[in-house]
Amino acid sequence: GAQSYVIFAIAINLVFLVLAGQYENWLTPFAVIFAVPLALLGTVGVLTPLHVANNIYIQIGIVLLIALSSKNAILIVEYARDLMEKKGMALLDAATEAARLRFRPILMTSFAFILGVLPLVLATGAGANSRRSIGITVFSGMLASTCIAVLFVPSFFVVCRRIHEWRERRKEKSATSERTA
Repeated sequence: GAQSYVIFAIAINLVFLVLAGQYENWLTPFAVIFAVPLALLGTVGVLTPLHVANNIYIQIGIVLLIALSSKNAILIVEYARDLMEKKGMALLDAATEAARLRFRPILMTSFAFILGVLPLVLATGAGANSRRSIGITVFSGMLASTCIAVLFVPSFFVVCRRIHEWRERRKEKSATSERTA
């Protein structure tokens, strides 16, 4: 019922906190979290014209989409971060190279999943409405995440990283000004 919004918030918060611990800062996880609404655009864009009621199966599919769209974004962000830290690449070069190199693995895993849920979308017989609800939700959301998020996640990473670097420079300036005073 009304608790579904709390569950969605908890799921997104859990992903954010795990990523904040993994990346050891608070801004980089936003590059991953910003990919989630892009997946939901696909779901809303398909379910609205079909006039499918918001039921428990759609809500389960949305929680699943939070995890799956985050997975695709994590592949790009983690690789870009490694290119910057281990190979010393510039921010824009690392984001572009990560998107280019991770594009094929993202497509392969995502389309394997999308084609795997196709039988749910095409389900008939007893209980078909529940299978179709979760199938359409996940199918359309992953399709949107795969097609749209792959293009936007490198941009999100660059913006989040620049804000992080700006904050670090600001901290350094204030620390040096305190030492001189």
